[in-house]
Amino acid sequence: MKARIAVLAGDGVGPEVIDEAVRCLEKIASLFGHEFALNAADFGGVAIDRHADPLPAATLQLCLRADAVLLGAVGGPQWSAPTAKTRPEQGLLRLRRELGVYANLRPVRVLPALIDASTIKPEFLTGVDLMFVRELTGGIYFGAKERTTEHASDLCTYNVTEIERVLRVAAQLARARRRKLVSIDKANVLETSRLWREVCTRLMQSEFADIQLEHMLVDAAAMHLIRRPRDFDVLVTENMFGDILTDEAAMLCGSLGLLPSASLGDGKRGLYEPIHGSAPDIAGRGIANPYGAILSAALLLRHSLDLQTEALALEAAVARALTEGARTADIAAPEANPCSTRAAGAAVVARLGRFFMEQSLPAARGA
Repeated sequence: MKARIAVLAGDGVGPEVIDEAVRCLEKIASLFGHEFALNAADFGGVAIDRHADPLPAATLQLCLRADAVLLGAVGGPQWSAPTAKTRPEQGLLRLRRELGVYANLRPVRVLPALIDASTIKPEFLTGVDLMFVRELTGGIYFGAKERTTEHASDLCTYNVTEIERVLRVAAQLARARRRKLVSIDKANVLETSRLWREVCTRLMQSEFADIQLEHMLVDAAAMHLIRRPRDFDVLVTENMFGDILTDEAAMLCGSLGLLPSASLGDGKRGLYEPIHGSAPDIAGRGIANPYGAILSAALLLRHSLDLQTEALALEAAVARALTEGARTADIAAPEANPCSTRAAGAAVVARLGRFFMEQSLPAARGA
């Protein structure tokens, strides 16, 4: 197939990890006979420096014409002064809204090979495989903001349509998994959460009665994610709660650098990015973990390009690379020598080739 992929490397370690994801996509294209046009553009802090805008018009148009967008992290201390009027994160919020991607999928699966990388006791981690669905274009991040020298406010708003559409995404995912859905809110305090819970209860009863629904307050969810993570299947929540809880959930796997995400709307085009930040303190040192970016590329193959076999091949190559010891410093065993960002990406590319040969040989013998 032919596909156009916009590549926005961003700031900090973004270019380093996105380079490895691009190498993996190029290898997939070569092995499976696809043509991927991978077009790069400025985004985030680097775009502020070059264009005085974190999301230049040319970058937005490239994304709107693309079949999918692969994105690195944005931000850094040089763009974060309290008096700064333009910040990289503003470009990210605009891009999400312009693309209409309101459902952010964040899978959290603990690989057996990495149980020792987490600070959580191993007996709590075996079999953990959950999916967060975070509402992405509403809530406090997009509400009206005000600040004076002595006052600041951020307005959190949600309407029924915004809640229903992300709940449908989550319920459909749950239906394809273990049919368990936890809806997370703060309904004992917040009016937006009370609306969320009411809409969720009604929608699930009318359209998804086959799904087991549980409501959970966000503070309880934060505790139970560590106390009994294996009990969760699909979790759905609003924008800010999802942002915070998924960073916590990353510690089940051992590192924020391992987790991918897919931001989806009503069409096929999606926005794919690792959930970690730009990590300016390690940028340029070649030690960043690229696996979250590479697994985001696998989600891109699955959700936007409908290349299921290719997505599975890339995920299997990542699992093999990690199992066979290709670990960056954040997940390396104390006695092991960690590998570089580049070496981790190369390990995945090599195992993609091996996976392809293993799958092809039985077919060839059968022919």
